[in-house]
Amino acid sequence: MPFVSINPATGRTIHRYRAHTPGQIQTALAHTHSAFLGWRELALSERAKHLHALATQLRHERDTLADLIVAEMGKPVVQARLEIEKCANTCDFYARHSARYLKPERPLGAPRHARVVFEPMGVLLAIMPWNFPFWQVFRAAAPALMAGNTLLLKHASNVSGCALAIEAVCQRAGVPAGVLRTVLADTGAVPALIADPRVRLVSLTGSTRAGKQVGALAGAALKPCVFELGGSDPYLILPDADLAHAAATCATARLINGGQSCISAKRLIVVESARAEFEQRLVAEFARRTMGDPLLAETDVGPMARSDLRRDLHAQVTASVRAGARLLLGGKIPAGAGFHYPPTVLTDVRPGMPAHDEELFGPVAAILSVPDTEAAIAVANASPFGLGAAIFTRSRRLGETIARERLDVGMAFVNDFVRSDPTLPFGGVKESGYGRELGGFGIRALVNAKTVWVR
Repeated sequence: MPFVSINPATGRTIHRYRAHTPGQIQTALAHTHSAFLGWRELALSERAKHLHALATQLRHERDTLADLIVAEMGKPVVQARLEIEKCANTCDFYARHSARYLKPERPLGAPRHARVVFEPMGVLLAIMPWNFPFWQVFRAAAPALMAGNTLLLKHASNVSGCALAIEAVCQRAGVPAGVLRTVLADTGAVPALIADPRVRLVSLTGSTRAGKQVGALAGAALKPCVFELGGSDPYLILPDADLAHAAATCATARLINGGQSCISAKRLIVVESARAEFEQRLVAEFARRTMGDPLLAETDVGPMARSDLRRDLHAQVTASVRAGARLLLGGKIPAGAGFHYPPTVLTDVRPGMPAHDEELFGPVAAILSVPDTEAAIAVANASPFGLGAAIFTRSRRLGETIARERLDVGMAFVNDFVRSDPTLPFGGVKESGYGRELGGFGIRALVNAKTVWVR
C-alpha cells in the first residue's frame, strides 16, 4: 500500500511513496545496528563534529526543507523555516554540551573508588508524528546521536517526503551511513521492531492512545521509553492579569502551527471578573490573524494537515455549540480547495462538551469561566492530561507559586506561552506521557548509567 503525500493547501496529491517491505525494514535495522558498533566508539568530540556539520547543512538547506514541510503538512513558511533553525540549534547545543552531561561522576557520599559512567544503549526506534516533521525527530535524534546511539525513524505516513529528507540531509552532512535511517512502514511493522533485541530504546511523540499501545509492547519487551503524548494545556487568566498581553499571548499559543500542537493553549480558564474583556480582546486577536496560502510570509494560519482532521475538529465544534457553547468567531468550513479551518473562539464551554473534555487539535480556542483563582487551579488539574500550563497575573510571586506548587503538569510558564527549548527538560505527566526530552535530562534518558567500582 503506497504512502500518499497530499498538499493540505490544495488537496492535490504530491507524491506516492512505496512502503518498505519487511525485508527492507530488516535491512535498515541491521544497518543501524551495525553503524552503532562503530559510532559508539567515536570520541564525543568526533561525534560533536558530525552534529555541528549537520547543523550547518540544515541551515544551508533551510528554505528547501521548509518548503517541503509546507507542501506536506501546511505549516506557514515562516514557521517552517524557524523549525529547521531550531533543529540546527539543537544539534549545535548537544554538540557543545554533551561532554558535560555525560562526564563520569562520583555521586554524593559514594565510595572513593566508585564512579557512574554513561554509555550508549544501541538503536533508538523513533516513532514520530506529522505536526513538526523535522523538529520532533531532531528533538530525539540530537541527544541520541551525541550519546552514541543510532536511530531508526518510523515517521507518519503523510510526511514521508520529510522522513526521507531527514536521512538524506544527514548523509549530505557526512554523518556515517546507517547512523540515522528512515523506514517507510505502517503501524503493523512496529510490534516486530520493538520486540527485536537490536532495538534498545523507544521514543514516541503522538496521541495518548498510540502511547498506550506502544507502551504495552515496550513493556512486554522490557524496553525503556520516552513518551510525549496528548495535551489539553490550561492557560489560567487571573483577575489581575494584563489582559491585552494575555489575549495576544494566548492567541499566539493557540494558533501557532494551526493549533496542531500538543502544547497549544487548549483550555483558556478565565476568572469571571476578567472574562468579558478577555473574550473581546481574544476575538480581536484571532480576527486579525491571516488565514491563507502557507507559502506567503504574511500567512499566520495555514490549512490543517489532513481532511479527516478538519472534519473531526469541525464535528467537535458543532457538538459543543449544540450542547450550549457560544460561538464568538469562526466555526464554519470555508469554500475552496484545501483543508483550511478558520480561527475559532468558543465560550461558555462546560464539562460534557467535546471542547471541554477532548483535545482540540486545530485553531479553536475554548474559554472556560470560573469564579476565582482557586477554581481556576482546580479546573486546570481536573484533566487526564498534564503536559504544560500557563498562568497570567501581574503578581510574579503568585504566578511562580502556582506554577511551582499547584499545577500537575510537566511544564508551567508564567505570563508566557509553553514552548520547548534545547536547554530545558520537555515532557508531561499523567496521560501526557513520561520521561523527558531535551536538556541534560533528555540525553541521560537515552544512556545506561553504569556503576563502575575499581579497587
